[in-house]
Amino acid sequence: MLTEWKTNSSSCPVSLRQLSEGVRYRMAQTAEALSDEQVLEIVENLVLSHSALGDLSPGKKKRWIRLIFCSLRRELEILHDYAEDPDVSEIMVNGIGGIFIERCGKIQRVPVFFENVEDLEKVIRRLAARVSREMNDLHPIVDARLQDGSRINAVNRSIALDGPVLTIRKFNRDRMTLEDLIRQKDISEEAADLLIRLVRSGYNMFVSGGTSSGKTTFLNVLSDFIPKEERVIVIEDSAELAIRNHENLVRMEARSANAQGRGAVTIRDLIKTSLRMRPDRIIVGEVRGGEVVDMLAAMSTGHEGSLSTGHANSPAGMIGRLETLFLTASGFPVEAVRSQIADAIDVFVHLKRTSDGRRRVWEIAEVEGCMESAVRLNKLFHHVPGKGLISTGNKLIHTEKLELYEQGERVDGLSNL
Repeated sequence: MLTEWKTNSSSCPVSLRQLSEGVRYRMAQTAEALSDEQVLEIVENLVLSHSALGDLSPGKKKRWIRLIFCSLRRELEILHDYAEDPDVSEIMVNGIGGIFIERCGKIQRVPVFFENVEDLEKVIRRLAARVSREMNDLHPIVDARLQDGSRINAVNRSIALDGPVLTIRKFNRDRMTLEDLIRQKDISEEAADLLIRLVRSGYNMFVSGGTSSGKTTFLNVLSDFIPKEERVIVIEDSAELAIRNHENLVRMEARSANAQGRGAVTIRDLIKTSLRMRPDRIIVGEVRGGEVVDMLAAMSTGHEGSLSTGHANSPAGMIGRLETLFLTASGFPVEAVRSQIADAIDVFVHLKRTSDGRRRVWEIAEVEGCMESAVRLNKLFHHVPGKGLISTGNKLIHTEKLELYEQGERVDGLSNL
């Protein structure tokens, strides 16, 4: 738990663990089960009367009270208030060396930490048990989704040299819309209008970006413009997407092997079986392995308007990464792989997280084709410092899908948001 608070020039000579044990002792004196209110009253009395805390300010005493109470009555213990804070998107526990959070796009260290490895491991095991996982020397890594949509990753001290590591990426309850992104100037109105039309017209689109650049959020935004009558199959490693307003929707999640090494269901397995479900569009949350072969095959064989994401620093970098993944999984000649990528993907949308914590659309590029053994891009929009996302002046080359769709139903862009 929290070891100490600094007060003036000296350290407070009492730990959160000691105070918590004092509360537990007083609770044990009562035979009946205590309510949260009763436990809170015991904590308050102990803190306010403890001689070692006499010099603390009222604000710090209040903080002690809250920390002790959470350590006794909340599943995440001292992490509870950060997990409940709507402005906190990520919690990072680096062993007993410190706890960091991402709040409003900025990473900061918080003034609490676990006193010992055992207390941190207890929290990790509790979280793992909620999703029927184990955390021990035989299973040193836990990567799972909680019931509220949050994702946890934990690494055991047998491989994390400075103690167990716990990372919690919180589920965003307030789903972003394209209007929100336009209002925040994370995308221009002109670019948003084009993307609406491309999604509705059935262009295969790939969202690229670095870690925590907003790829999943943007995939949610794009899915809002898939025609409601279409059948959508969503495939994810850990379910994070919140596709809405689609009645004919199937959601599938990959599964890790059990303790005996059996029962694993991969993204690749799910893509293969989705092709037998009569999908109009397939959405794969993230491509990171051999599933790229099946995803690109689906995109180029009739499942137009499919969407996916991947980690890269640019659209060109994403193409290189897709090539590498494809070659590793298939052994095809590189020329055939590049041709497959050019046939399957119509448009790349690249996102970037800036130094101020904002997640912005940085580039939109059309796949022109495979020429001279290279995938060529036609850059449509790019980010210019001080101006944001602006048009390059290049026109969309492959307009066939757009023309066919708009012959049947004219799209008015943002007026239909």
